[in-house]
This record gives sequence, C-alpha cells and structure tokens, in this order.
Amino acid sequence: MSYTTRWLFSTSHKDIGILYTIYGMISAMVATAMSVIIRLELSGPGDQFLHENRQVYNVLVTGHAMAMIFLFVMPVLIGAFGNFFLPIMIGAVDMAFARLNNISFWCLPPALVCIIGSMLIESGAGTGWTVYPPTSSISAHSGPSVDTAIFALHTTSISSLLGAINFIVTTLNMRSMGVHMIDMPLFVWAIFFTAMLLLLSLPVLTAGVTLLLMDRNFNTGFYEVAAGGDPITYEHTFWFFGHPEVYIIIIPGFGIISHVISTYSKKEIFGHTGMIYAIASIGLLGFLVWSHHMYVVGLDIDSRAYFTSATMVIAVPTGIKIFSWLATLYGGELRLAVPMLFALGFLFLFTVGGLTGVMLSNASIDVAFHDTYYTVGHFHYVLSMGALFSLIAGYYYWGYAMFGLNYNKVLGEAHFWLLFIAVNTVFLPMHFLGTNGMPRRIPEYPDAYLGWNMVSSWGSVMSVISVVLGLYSVLVQLTDGENMAREEAVTPDYTESNNTRETRDSDLELILSKPAQYHTYSELPILIERV
Repeated sequence: MSYTTRWLFSTSHKDIGILYTIYGMISAMVATAMSVIIRLELSGPGDQFLHENRQVYNVLVTGHAMAMIFLFVMPVLIGAFGNFFLPIMIGAVDMAFARLNNISFWCLPPALVCIIGSMLIESGAGTGWTVYPPTSSISAHSGPSVDTAIFALHTTSISSLLGAINFIVTTLNMRSMGVHMIDMPLFVWAIFFTAMLLLLSLPVLTAGVTLLLMDRNFNTGFYEVAAGGDPITYEHTFWFFGHPEVYIIIIPGFGIISHVISTYSKKEIFGHTGMIYAIASIGLLGFLVWSHHMYVVGLDIDSRAYFTSATMVIAVPTGIKIFSWLATLYGGELRLAVPMLFALGFLFLFTVGGLTGVMLSNASIDVAFHDTYYTVGHFHYVLSMGALFSLIAGYYYWGYAMFGLNYNKVLGEAHFWLLFIAVNTVFLPMHFLGTNGMPRRIPEYPDAYLGWNMVSSWGSVMSVISVVLGLYSVLVQLTDGENMAREEAVTPDYTESNNTRETRDSDLELILSKPAQYHTYSELPILIERV
C-alpha cells in the first residue's frame, strides 16, 4: 500500500485516529497563539499591542474559541480517541462505515482554512464564537468573513454528524460475541452518548446559522427586526446546540478519566452501571437547560425559575460521577503515574468549575455575572482544565497503545505540574475580576483591574512554556521511546501486576500488541464471562 493510499484514502480507524491527533495538535497551536495575544493585550489597562483596534481583539477571541472547540478538543477527544479505541474495546474489526470515517476527517482541514481565512478576510469576524446577530448581520460585518466562519461551522458539523452516525451504528451493530451493551467499557458508553448528543443538537445549529447566512446574502429577515424577525430566535437555536455541545466536549473526557482512575487505583470503577446512567442523565438534561445562557434577554420569571431549577439538577448526576471516582480511589493501591496525575488534577479542577457553574445557574445571580470574567473563569475551568486535562491524560495513558512507545516520566510529570500551576494562575483571578464587574470581550479596563489581569497574563506566558514542554515530551516519546538514559525503574503497571483477574474487559486495547496491528484482530475476541 502506497503512502498516499494509506494516509489520504485511509479506511483504517487507527490511521484516521492518528490523522485526527495530528490535526488537533496543529489546531491547538493556532488557538493557543490567539489566546496568548488576547492575554498580552489585557496585560495592562490601556492599549498594549493592538493599537486601539477593537475589531482585531474580537476577531482573536472568536478565532480562539472556534479553533479550540471545533478544531482541537472535539477532533481529538471524539475523533482521535473515539475512532482509535472504540472499535478495539468492543472487539470490532473497524468502524461500521470505513469510508464515511475518512470523509468525516477530511471535512476538517477545510474548516481550519476557513477559520483562519475568516480572521484574515477584510476586517475579520469579530462576533464572538456565538455569532449573534445583529453583530453578525450584513449591516455590522459587511464582508465575507462571517460567511467564511459559518462555512467552517457547516464543515465541522458535517464531519461530526457523519462521525456520530458511524459511532452509533458501530456500537449497536459491531460488538463482538458475548459483549452486551452493559459489558462495554465506560469510554465506549461515553462516546456512544456523545454521538447521540451530536446527532440531535448539530442540525439545530446548522439550521440557525444557515438562516443567518440567508439573512446576510439573500435578503431574508429571520433575525432582522425591521423585517419582522427576531434575533432572540437565533440565540435559542444556537444555545439549543450550544449547551449540549459543552457536554459533547466533556463526556468523552469523563470516559477517559474513568479508565485512568480505575487502572491506577487497581480497582474496578465504583458503580459501573450508575456511571452509565449518570452519563445518560447528563446527556438528557443537557437538552433541557439551554436558556440559562440567556437570563438577561428578557425571559419571563417562570422561564427563569424553570431553567434555574433544571440547571441545578444537572449537578446531581455530575456529583454521582465525581463521588464514584472518589470511591474508586478510596482504598485503592494508588500509583501516581502521569495519566493519574492529570486525572486527579481533572477531579479537583472540574469540581471547582462545576461549583462556579452552580453559582451561575441561578438567574438572579447570573444577571450580575453574565458577560463578566466570572463566566470566562467558569467555562475555562471546565474546558481548559476539565476537557484538556482528560485529553492529555488519555494521551499519556493510551500513547503506548497508539504508538508502541513509552513517554518519559520525568518530562510528563514536569508537564503536568507546570500546566496545572499555569492554568490556575490564568483562570482563578478571572473569578475575582468578574465578581468586581469586569466585562468580557472588551480589550481595555480601568486601572483598578490591573493587578489580577497582570497575574492572569503571566499565567498565560507560563502556559505557553508548559505547552512547549508538553510538545517536547511528545517529541521525546516519538523519537526515543522511553528514553532509557533518564529513566528509573518503576513498579509494574496495573495491567501487568493486578492479580484479581487475568484481564479486564476494558483493557482489551492494552493487551494487544503495541501498537495494534493494521488489522487489529485476526479472529474476533469472544467475551466468555464478565467478572
């Protein structure tokens, strides 16, 4: 098989998983660069670097969010890890629709081009990632930049929809003999529910932004007040997608964390079935709370009461997951390998982010916190420290299975501590700024806010250093393997030293040859009994 045939026309779920990984890495660099420019501009109260160009600042904010969400976190957590490991874990030979899988990936590189293009065409799309009209209407953004950003949303949506169909069919139809739904590892369940959320929410986003595209180019008036339209309609359609989206981002992370904590505690996960029901509940409730993003648009009091209550209910299944992970840790034989460090970091930081989310769920409090840095601090704690830490934990945990090469433990631990300190330094001060009323998406601020903004910006510089260290860690892994010169002997891993049973069903990916063969199974594995 030629190089071109293998990587351009690939139908192997593992090769496509590797492509998603590489693509996600590139997108992450682009998005991180934007965030650093944003933080540099905010390092002082006046104009710092952007020469009073507010539009450029907003364009950077928009590009940063879109690239991080649609081009980095989703492709890696769902595309890379989902594609690579879901078929292996259920004993399937590949994904159900192998060529559909290929086009799912190749829809993404044009999206990266479009996002960068939307920033460079004319004055750029300075709408925020939510693309609200009238800011995104033809009267406020006259050039093709917003249209290009909308096209990027379309291509990523097509990619995710095709991928979601593929995951659902694979999970339902391609489990090996003896593997019933309840026997599936939690990561498979996580991807399965994520795919269902994608399937139900993305068409709504597509409809919403397509109507916006028509308003901009074909003189319709869906969101144009003068023509009898209503921009609030857009907000409802967007957030009906937007809230499930945040669970689409975090649920695969939940699955990864379950595996990592189980492995390095030498215990089965506490309450396996309860964890499945918790994911299902979070997914269902995620569709019933979207207007908590819109408390300040003039919802009536009954709507605000409902959305406050429903949002707080989501804390229950999330709490079940947190306490089940803690119960798994309790009494376990803990080994603080690098994936476990990231998993424990995830537990702490995601809990903090969740608690600030419970604060924001109250309509009466959110009226004060809406569009302040408190909100920015909240969602970065659950994304920049929840989704990101689970993603990196997954990389260090499964890197050996993907590449057959071990990570350097010293570099991995340094990567963790530097990143952990950096992200907290960036985002903790934002809560203080928000409590004091500093608004989002504004490049200037009064001198009173200088102190915490300075701390936050220094944290951003530190996070760049941690990203460089992380990339070096990956480089060492992929070139030197374990890099024995700097290694010390460590206790055997769970999969080698756990005597309670020969293998766990969720360890199928770790007992194959590493890296797995191009054709994973020469004959299908059969699950005889689930211990």
